[in-house]
Amino acid sequence: MKDLELAQELLKSKNEVVQEIRKIIVGQDKVIEDLLVALFCKGHCLFVGVPGLAKTLLVSTLSQVLNLDFSRIQFTPDLMPSDITGTDILHDDPITGKRAFQFIKGPVFSNIILADEINRTPPKTQAALLQAMQEKKVTVGGNTYSLDQPFLVFATQNPIEHEGTYPLPEAQLDRFMFIINVSYPTKEEEIDIALATTSGRFSDLKSVLNAKQVIEFQELVPQVPVSKHVAKYAVELVQSTRPNQNGNTPEFVKEWIDWGAGPRASQYLILGAKAKALLDNRVAATIEDVQAVCRQVLEHRIILNFKAEAENIKATDMIEKLLKTVKT
Repeated sequence: MKDLELAQELLKSKNEVVQEIRKIIVGQDKVIEDLLVALFCKGHCLFVGVPGLAKTLLVSTLSQVLNLDFSRIQFTPDLMPSDITGTDILHDDPITGKRAFQFIKGPVFSNIILADEINRTPPKTQAALLQAMQEKKVTVGGNTYSLDQPFLVFATQNPIEHEGTYPLPEAQLDRFMFIINVSYPTKEEEIDIALATTSGRFSDLKSVLNAKQVIEFQELVPQVPVSKHVAKYAVELVQSTRPNQNGNTPEFVKEWIDWGAGPRASQYLILGAKAKALLDNRVAATIEDVQAVCRQVLEHRIILNFKAEAENIKATDMIEKLLKTVKT
């Protein structure tokens, strides 16, 4: 009974969160929906889109509506790991006169981190963020510090300009639950954006939730039931992306894919389906919920071969073919 009441509270809060975000963000309905699914799954997101599509504004707006601590880190080639995690500095105690090292926290010690243009920083700095994403901890000077909860990393990446970038390694890409493609607005939406942003008027945002409530909702998501049939479909969808997987691997997978998605994809498909069901006011996850989140989960976990690149085959093309091929 308590879980049902909490589920209804989540649905009510979700509608209020979307209503507040709508005061600032025009359009991008699917992006907002995916962002909320990832949020309640404790999942990190990688936003891919050209500059000027309000990716940063969306994340900062969400943090205000949820009343969570927010840090924006601009990733640059000279960014050092200590610029993210923090560092030990030599401190003079005015009372005792003794000198000792004191840890000064970096921007990673926030609830929501916006890693802007994450692929512009070297692998060493990316690795510092990787530990935080995976373990919810950072290690500095031999000491390990736990991060406050909830903790989510929302990173952005420009798909056009690749000069001076450091492509994210597959291990770090796999830590992102979703890849969210942010597209151009429609003509009508762009007119609304142009009018709203040049009017000189600003909307006041209301805080809908707090950290404690967000954690409660995040703990509710795993409690959503999922049948073995739905779980089997999710796993078969993931396994069908692997060209060397035993079983009935589609021929087009063997032809165009080098490496498929790992077991974490199966976990995220089921978890995402549970959150999707909750946010749609349903008490159990379905195959349709798995299909609704599969593109976001699988796109960055499918590695295409040279033949696919030569023929301009995209990972999203593979996912569409798999959705038609794998039996429900």
